[in-house]
Amino acid sequence: MIHLDDPHDERLSDYVGLTDVVLRTRLEPAGGLYMAESEKVIRRALRAGHRPRSMMLAEKWRDSLDDLVRDVQAAGAPVFTGPIDLVEAITGFNVHRGAIAAMHRPVLPSVESVVAGARRIVVLENITDHTNVGAIFRSVAGLGADAVLVTPRCADPLYRRSVRVSMGTVFQVPWTRIDPWPGGMDDLQKAGFDVAALALGPNAVSLDEYVAKAPEKVALVLGTEGDGLSPVTIEHADRAVTIPMAGGVDSLNVAAAAAVAMWSLRVG
Repeated sequence: MIHLDDPHDERLSDYVGLTDVVLRTRLEPAGGLYMAESEKVIRRALRAGHRPRSMMLAEKWRDSLDDLVRDVQAAGAPVFTGPIDLVEAITGFNVHRGAIAAMHRPVLPSVESVVAGARRIVVLENITDHTNVGAIFRSVAGLGADAVLVTPRCADPLYRRSVRVSMGTVFQVPWTRIDPWPGGMDDLQKAGFDVAALALGPNAVSLDEYVAKAPEKVALVLGTEGDGLSPVTIEHADRAVTIPMAGGVDSLNVAAAAAVAMWSLRVG
């Protein structure tokens, strides 16, 4: 274990500027890394076979996380430790339980391999809020959908906030980027998926009605937080589906809507 006393140590470059979303969303994919925050998330990343680049740990948590330290070191990565105020000076925020790891970013699989054998998949179109992305992945894992596809302008599922909100389920759910979009919709339809656009509109059928005659294979498409799905996506989908609402409310937050729809479409 390597003791830290200098916040400018060059070996810690992966951990600098973690609160700068614009910088990190550009730097991390290009640099082939992502950040796993909290010991639970780090453990899940390791169990999923992801390789650590290094881990940084506040001294006060060192004894209680001895087994995690051993696992990271066994994977060939250094473990840095220092006072909590030094760790937070480097990262720029209060690190959850004082543990954070820089991980090698895995190579994304092909769309074909991700959807092979799937019956329920979720497509995230241009969802920009990392919290919503993480929450949707957690619902996918908990409610039994098979895979997630994210469009080119969707937020990074491996961004630190997404990973933490997902409670590490982003490591267990098969996912990849679908590019181009909505051009890639044709490939899903050719693979036998009924593409259901979750959207408001005069031609939308209610979720209850859709579930009553649900096709064998469904690709549920969810749109960005502000504008929802693009008109061209709705036009080329097999149908638009809406969640019946009450109380003068027209729609739910996208993460909540995803959970409702996935629960309704769950396969027994």
